[in-house]
Amino acid sequence: MALTFELAPALSPALRDGITALWADVTNAGGAVGFVPPVTAEEIRPELLKHLVAIEQGRARLLVGRDEEGAVVATAFLVLNDHRLMKHWLWLYTVMVHPRLQGRGYGRDLMAAAADAARSLDGIEAIRLTCRGGIGADRFYAACGYKEVGRVPDAIRAAPGDDRDEVVMLLPLGPAAPAPSSGPATP
Repeated sequence: MALTFELAPALSPALRDGITALWADVTNAGGAVGFVPPVTAEEIRPELLKHLVAIEQGRARLLVGRDEEGAVVATAFLVLNDHRLMKHWLWLYTVMVHPRLQGRGYGRDLMAAAADAARSLDGIEAIRLTCRGGIGADRFYAACGYKEVGRVPDAIRAAPGDDRDEVVMLLPLGPAAPAPSSGPATP
């Protein structure tokens, strides 16, 4: 099964419900996406609303991945910088793949689609993200080409006595990979 990715889909009630359910499922399976389990859809909705407002204001783009039945099974939010000295890179937030699909390469597919989406935006040269240390997310992002560029010790308190590092990672975009040629390269 291949996922279908779409940048800036129409924000229908079904899409909002699909993202909310995905976010709750990922969190409750132990995913580090802004909450700690257990969490309900009602607790997720206000945070999703913040992302949707940013989209409506033109400050963010939604990348959604759907399975063969059209269900929302992956997301990432690309958030533009509004500071005049930082408009050449964007933030990647709320990167999620449904727990039942993890371990099959769909996370890497999502990250590749996010990089392609960022490249399609005028003037964007890099993607920056943060992740929670101690759970392997930094290793995953490194395998997708991101480099650790900073770390804030104990910046995230998952629970009393459970502080985690915030890891800052960067992916310089460069040009998209060229299509394979059928003949020898010319100078």
